[in-house]
Amino acid sequence: MAVEAPYKLAGVMGWPVAHSRSPVIHNHWIAEHDLRGAYVLLPVQPQRIETALRALPVLGFAGCNLTIPHKVSALSVVDTVDALAQRIGAVNTIVVEADGSLTGRNTDGFGYIQSLRDVQPEWRADTGPAVVLGAGGAARAVIVGLMDGGATEIRLANRSGGKAHDMAQEFGGPVRAIGWEDRHDALAGAALLVNTTNQGMHGEPALDLRLEHLPAQALVSDIIYVPLETPLLAAARLRGHVTVNGLGMLLNQARPAFAAWFGVQPDVTSGLVAKVQATF
Repeated sequence: MAVEAPYKLAGVMGWPVAHSRSPVIHNHWIAEHDLRGAYVLLPVQPQRIETALRALPVLGFAGCNLTIPHKVSALSVVDTVDALAQRIGAVNTIVVEADGSLTGRNTDGFGYIQSLRDVQPEWRADTGPAVVLGAGGAARAVIVGLMDGGATEIRLANRSGGKAHDMAQEFGGPVRAIGWEDRHDALAGAALLVNTTNQGMHGEPALDLRLEHLPAQALVSDIIYVPLETPLLAAARLRGHVTVNGLGMLLNQARPAFAAWFGVQPDVTSGLVAKVQATF
């Protein structure tokens, strides 16, 4: 009699977490590849993150994703942090190893870079200066992704300038902090603009940014995916820029995590995109 493949569990841990589209993505892939398993929501309060993570191997989980507010606190809980997550300073993927130990990874940078290439296959990080707005965990992942891609100049602006300065000092190399008041002029000569702030997200005010200094060929991206077109992307589209919303980053960051848990490298298909978009 054939031995049935083991049933595998994975999920997304956050607080709150009910809004996450990750179950739609991962359960689509589980069905697509005819796997035995499920991906579930794991609402976990901040003070219980260590207890929850340590329970993963006991409950038979192959691992989980982490979202706000757990990405940084998990660094001190897991047994091993891979080099990329260490550089980014945050973990978004936990893998339960064969011995029950926990490894922390970060796939956000990969997800962001791949989202650009999905829209503009010829895109390269070294074609010109990048302007990154925001200095949170997402900005850190984007910056590391750009640096690893060969970016030679990254202009970083944040509403609280001290945070941008500290991040520029930490990363060094091509990263340079600019004052928030200089963000409009900093677009001159840029090849890429990326918003990693929450400005433009549903329920938040639009990002205050004038685009007149941005070269016509510059790529404009926003990691927000609710709404799919933020005011920034709408303004950029009207100026003729190629734009990239945050849905591609969400979908692509999930791919290496799924492969680590289920042993299958999934693809982002038009059917999956349509299924996720239908949840908005």
